Order: sequence, then C-alpha cells, then structure tokens
Amino acid sequence: MITRRWVAAGACGLLVTLAAGLFPAGAAAGEPVAKEAPKVELVLDVSGSMRAQDIDGQSRMSAAKQAFNEVLDAVPADVMLGIRTLGANYPGDDKNQGCKDTKPLYPVGPLNRTEAKTAVATLAPTGWTPIGPALLGAADDLKGGDATRRIVLITDGEDTCAPLDPCEVARDIAAKGIHLVIDTLGLVPDAKTRNQLICIAEATGGTYTSVQHTAELSGRVKQLVGRAATPVVNPVVTEGGKQCQGAPELKPGLYTDRESFGEHRWYRVAVKPGQELRASVSIGADRAVNNDYGVLLRATTQSGREIVRGQEAGDGRTDLISSGLRYPKADDGDEEQPAETVCLQVSNSFSAPASVKTTPGMPIELTVDVVDGPDGASDVAAFGLGRGWWLLGLLVLTGFLAGLVWGWISRWRIAVWRTN
Repeated sequence: MITRRWVAAGACGLLVTLAAGLFPAGAAAGEPVAKEAPKVELVLDVSGSMRAQDIDGQSRMSAAKQAFNEVLDAVPADVMLGIRTLGANYPGDDKNQGCKDTKPLYPVGPLNRTEAKTAVATLAPTGWTPIGPALLGAADDLKGGDATRRIVLITDGEDTCAPLDPCEVARDIAAKGIHLVIDTLGLVPDAKTRNQLICIAEATGGTYTSVQHTAELSGRVKQLVGRAATPVVNPVVTEGGKQCQGAPELKPGLYTDRESFGEHRWYRVAVKPGQELRASVSIGADRAVNNDYGVLLRATTQSGREIVRGQEAGDGRTDLISSGLRYPKADDGDEEQPAETVCLQVSNSFSAPASVKTTPGMPIELTVDVVDGPDGASDVAAFGLGRGWWLLGLLVLTGFLAGLVWGWISRWRIAVWRTN
C-alpha cells in the first residue's frame, strides 16, 4: 500500500508540475505575458579592479567591451534593453561619493545598436563597486508594466559599499513581488565574490555563472537576454491568512507569497462537485538554513477536517523543496449542490542560525488548478490518493475475507487428515 501511495504521489507531483504551464490564456492568474516587450538591463562593473589583465591575455574591461559588442548585435528586436554602470565616474577615496557612482549609460528602450556600442566604448575602469545601489537603480529603471524584467549583473568583485548588503537588496526586490529576476556573472571571481553573487541570484530566482573567458561571457549574456524574450508565466502576488477564515480565495493560476521560518499560511479554493483540485507549492531557501527541513501542503474542510496532504522533507542543502496534492470532489448528481470551500495550508519546518536574517520571509510559489474530476474510481486520485480510506477499507475487508477462507480451508484439511 505504501508503494502504491508513493507511486500515486509521484504521479500527482508530475501532473501538478505540468499543470503550471498548461493554463488557458484567459486564466485569472499567472497567464503568459506577451502583451509588452520584455525589458532587460545589463549592469556592468567599471571599478578599478577591471584593469586586471587575466581574461584571454587582455583586461577584464576589454573582455567585457568585446562581449557587449557581440551581445548588442544579437539582441532580439522585441527586447527593450538598457545598460547601467557602477564605479565608472568617481576615482576618489570618499566612500560616500564612491557608493553613489552608478548611472544609466544607455536608457531602457528600443535598442539603437550603434549608439549603445559607442557608449560602451567610452568606458574606462575608474572607482568603487556599489553593487547594492546599482541594483536599486536598475530595479527603478525597469519599473512599470507587466513585461518580463531581468537584470544581468556583470562584476569582478564583491560590493564595497557595506552596510548596504546587495544580497539583502535583492531579497527586498524579490519581496516586492515585481517579478524581477537578477542573473549574476562573476569575472574570475574569488570565493567571497562568488558567494555574494550566488546569494543575489538565488534571492530572485536567477542564475549565477563564473566567467573565465570572453566567449563564455558573450555566450551567457546572449542566452540570458534571449531568455527574457521568451513569454513566461508571472505569478500573482498574494498574502496567505493566519487561518482559513478570512484567507484569500484563489482562482486557478500561479501565485507567489513570503513565509517566515516555521510559519503556517492559509488560502481558500472553491471546488464544485465533479471537479478535481490540483495544487503544488515550492519554497525557496534563499539564505543559509539548517539541515533537516520540510514543507507541508494540506487540504482541509472549513471545520478543520483533513482531506488530503502532500509533504516533503530533506536533510541537506537545497535551493528548493516542493510538494503537491490532488483532491477530486464527488458528484452525487445534485445539480444544486454548492461548491465546497477547500482550505489549503502551507507550512514549513525551516530553521536558520541566529546570524541569518529571517525577514523578509522565504519565497513561496503556489500553483492552483481546478479541472474536471475523474470519470471512474480507476483514477489514482479518486481511488488511491484523494480518498485513501476507500482503499484502506477495501484492503481490510479483503484481508478479513481471505482470513475466513484460509481458516475454513485449514480446518477442512485437518478434518481430512484426522479421518485418514
């Protein structure tokens, strides 16, 4: 029975994952964004350390310029692209001034390749490395509208403008729910730079890449710019309740929320007779966490009776942990029977060292879909996962009858043996 339930749970997880990409174009939430041109801003480090000559026999700045020329030639026509610099203008020792040294080099908009290349050609390694302020500026450059938005940060060193921690800046950007992804590229990075850039990328669902050669830089930036041009499903920001009563009612779609360590959040979904609720949740560990953690997705009635649950646990470092469930509501033929309000509870058992900040909470992505229910009890959701007590009852009855038959056979064999 345990094996069959695990098979059913695995099938559930696969179907729920596929459902996230199969919503109709008119879904209430999480519909593909294709109305507005995608926006991308390339944020380039022009600090003094970019003079180092350790990329293919040339300076890091020269390698970046060469890569930018190739990238600008390959930008898709429908992408609104901009370029922002950090550390490009102030050469002095005043930290207050150096940490303000970030400005747009080419504004986000339709790309004029000649003008953009000319602007990049004028750059020379100069000053500080204000990554945090540059990310804030880039987020402001990309604000407005519902288009896909992406920041590509290219740097060779860690931020020099503490206490404005760029990792915390990235988490704050993600917590605003503006669906802005930050990808980071480290030019010949050391361990501290690599860890900081990984943290920035993970906070927003982006990627980190270590770059040692010009071709790697050019190829990766082209890939990221091209990825921004692909229509995506943007999650809708929501805020779960402390209990089912008063929790937000979700329609089929993709949602994002934030949950603190060890917190419970509630959502409501209306399920009509003959329909099946499919839901999945993913929680991202966007900061250092302790080993041993788990996520629980539970469906209950409004009175608190559990209907079905999905859960997953781990004991090692991971960036994401997910779980899912399915609940088919029986149709008894009563056309006037109202929809049932199903309460979805999302819980986690994450913990972290005392030095790790717990705010903002960890990112949650919740997928909700309501489809026509299975036609017969042969469906694993109706027979094995959604109503597991039916299967349990059948097994108990089968075992009882088998015991009676075996007992009768045993008594008959003993009686024959005694007679002979």
